[in-house]
Amino acid sequence: MPMRIGTEMPGLEEATTWFGGTQAHAEAEAKGHPTLVHFWSISCGTCKDNLPRIATWREELSEQGLRVIAIHMPRYESDTDIEAVQEAIATFNISEPCAVDNEHKLRYAFQNDQGYVPAYYLFDGDGKLRSFAAGERGVDLLKATLDRILAQTKEAVAS
Repeated sequence: MPMRIGTEMPGLEEATTWFGGTQAHAEAEAKGHPTLVHFWSISCGTCKDNLPRIATWREELSEQGLRVIAIHMPRYESDTDIEAVQEAIATFNISEPCAVDNEHKLRYAFQNDQGYVPAYYLFDGDGKLRSFAAGERGVDLLKATLDRILAQTKEAVAS
């Protein structure tokens, strides 16, 4: 059963490895901020196609409060190669904290039972799930909700 809207963001303590930060860093950055958690895999062509858009959001929307956390979830045994994951992180400019989920524990914590990659979870500043999307058009499906959350965050800061 997929994660329901309003569900609190799961903890990230089950990652097998971290790049670009630690679990504590990622969770501290997310606290009080809208946060996009995206699952990707080095063997996923659609993931690779969408990573530049995630990077653009990370860069352009960070001043508005958006935080991004990547989770690499292997689809095949060959995807568990940590050096290959690290190379892909560099190649695709993944500068946000990136958890490696080689044991699929984060996959199940986020109730990604089908193992979707790419999969996108958008949480508001209170850490509650506001939108979920997966697949090729996943980022397109999130954009309207992301804009609303960022507008609400801006209004809350202004008042």
